[in-house]
Amino acid sequence: MGTPLLSQIAATADLPIWVHLLRVGLLFAILIGGTALLIWVERRTLGLMQARLGPNRAGPAGLLQPLADGVKLFFKEDLRPAAVDGPVYYAAPLFAPITGLLAAAIVPLSGEISLFGETFTLQVFDPDIGVLWFLAMGSIHVYGVVLAGWAGASAYPLLGGVRSAAQMISYEVTLGLAVGSVFVYGGTLRVSEIVALQSGPGLVDGVPNWFVIPLFPAFLLFLAALTAEAARPPFDLPEAEGELVAGFHTEYSGIKFAMFQLGEFMGVLVGSMVVVTLFFGGPSGPDLTARLGLTDALSWLWPMLWFFLKTAVFVIMFVLLRAAPPRLRYDRLMDLGWRFMLPLGLLWVLATGFMVVVNTELEARQRTTVAVGGIAAALLLYLLAPLLSRGVRRTVRTPHAQDREFDRPEEIRSGRGMLP
Repeated sequence: MGTPLLSQIAATADLPIWVHLLRVGLLFAILIGGTALLIWVERRTLGLMQARLGPNRAGPAGLLQPLADGVKLFFKEDLRPAAVDGPVYYAAPLFAPITGLLAAAIVPLSGEISLFGETFTLQVFDPDIGVLWFLAMGSIHVYGVVLAGWAGASAYPLLGGVRSAAQMISYEVTLGLAVGSVFVYGGTLRVSEIVALQSGPGLVDGVPNWFVIPLFPAFLLFLAALTAEAARPPFDLPEAEGELVAGFHTEYSGIKFAMFQLGEFMGVLVGSMVVVTLFFGGPSGPDLTARLGLTDALSWLWPMLWFFLKTAVFVIMFVLLRAAPPRLRYDRLMDLGWRFMLPLGLLWVLATGFMVVVNTELEARQRTTVAVGGIAAALLLYLLAPLLSRGVRRTVRTPHAQDREFDRPEEIRSGRGMLP
C-alpha cells in the first residue's frame, strides 16, 4: 500500500500522456488569457463607474491594452536598488504566479469528456485532501510578499510584507473554518466528490442542490476571507498607496512588477473558480442540447459553459467591489477578522455539525423539537451579544480618545494661538 498521493497518481497513470498535457495546457491558457481579459474588464469597468474612458487605444475598445502593457513591462529596463538582498529580491516575484497555477490544479473545469476513445475530466489533480491544497497554496503565496518586503531597501516594503503576513494569518483561519463547514456537511474534501454531491436535484423542484443554500453563512465567510487573503480592495492594506507608496512591491519594476500584478489578478480568477466549485456546483448545470435542437456531440460543452458563466459572475463582483467601498483602516481590518468573522465561523461549524446529526440520527418529530430548541438558543445568543460586547467597546474607545487628546498641538490644548 502506498501513500494517498501515490495512490492518486497511480489511479491516473492509465491515461495517455496527451490527456495530462491537454489538461495542463488548457488550464495554463485559461488562467493567462483570463487574467489578461480580467485586467481589461476591470480597467474598463472602473472607467465607466468613475466617468472615465479607460483603455481605448490599443485594439478595438482597448482589448489589446493588456498585451501592450505586458510587452512594455517585459522589455522595460530592470532597475535594482543597491541595498536590496539580491537572491531574495529576484526569487520573491516567482511565488505569486506559480502558487496561483498550482492552486487551480484541483478545480474541475468540465464534466466528463470523450475524446479519441478516452473519457476524462478537465481536472489536473484530484487529491484526497481536496480543498486543503488550495489553502496550502495560499499559505505559500504569502511567502513571496513577505520576502519582497524583506528584500527591499526601504521601510515601506517591509511594512507591506508584515501587514500581508498578519492579514493572511487572520483570515486564513476563517477561510479554513468555512471549508470545514463544507467538509462536515458533505463528508469529503475531495473536490470531484463535492461537485458530485451538488449535481443532483434539490429538495424543491427547480432549485439546484448547491451547497450555498444550506451553507449560506459559510459562503459569505469564505468570500470575505478570500477577498482579504488575496489583498483585494477594500482589504488591500499591504499595498496601500496612501500609506506605503506601493507596499511590498515598491522596489520592483519591469517584468518583476508584472509578475506581482499577474499573481494578484490570477488570484481573483482562481478564487472565483474555487467559490463556484465549493458552493455553486462547479460545472453542474442543465443540458440544453435537446431543448435548443443542437447535436448531441456538443453536449459536453454545457458543463464548461456553466462553469465559466458562474465564474464570470464572481469575477465581476470582485471588480465592482474594488470601486464601491472605501479601504478599511488596519486595526478595523484585524478586528473584523478576529472579533467577528472567527467567532461566527466557529459557531457555524458547530451549527453545521448540529444540522448533519439532526438530519441523519433523529426521527422527524425529534428533528422538529431539536430544530426549535436550536433556533431559540441562537436567538438568545443574538440578543445577549450586544450586552457581552459593550464592555469590549468601552475598553477600545478610551485609548483612542486619549490618543486624540495627546495628538493635539500644545497651543490648541491650552487655547493659545486661537482666534477670539
